[in-house]
Amino acid sequence: MARRKTITREDILEAAFKLVASEGFGHFTARNVATKVGSSTQPIYLEFKNMDDLKDAVYEKIYHYLGDEVFPVRHTGDIIVDMCLNYIHFAKREKKLYFALYLDSAADGNRMEEFSKKYFAKKIQEDAYYRDFDDEKLNSLRLGSWITATGIASLMSAGIIHPSDEEIIQFLEDGNKAIEALDHPIQVN
Repeated sequence: MARRKTITREDILEAAFKLVASEGFGHFTARNVATKVGSSTQPIYLEFKNMDDLKDAVYEKIYHYLGDEVFPVRHTGDIIVDMCLNYIHFAKREKKLYFALYLDSAADGNRMEEFSKKYFAKKIQEDAYYRDFDDEKLNSLRLGSWITATGIASLMSAGIIHPSDEEIIQFLEDGNKAIEALDHPIQVN
């Protein structure tokens, strides 16, 4: 009689997500995931082709978490300000996961950049104010607001600055107005 599978793909994926959230991608190994799920490494390789396949699944789980739970919270009615404020709240609330995704060299920053671009483009198309902005202006707003939000998020998560939400919102709104008024696009190579 065959043994019943007790550790599911979802169990492994949840354990891998928790590992990344608590220890970052630098500790993302089959043995560490197995320890987190409470098993040997065998169930991992039965459910996933290899560790890259599991890492892809973890990133998909992260994208859904950020896109469904973190970034869509409305605060001001300005979609860019709201996304930035949610990003900052996320950095402050989930310091280790924020670091693992956006600052740790062991992570794939290109994946998070691509996710951010796609998410931003999708949300901007849903917003009447920004919908008709040209691509250069939208890219400038995305880059400028993300750089600003990352600076605030990093400084706050490190405990260096402690602005209120109202101060952050004002800073983001002022920054966006300044970017909108620029005659040339912001470009980062």
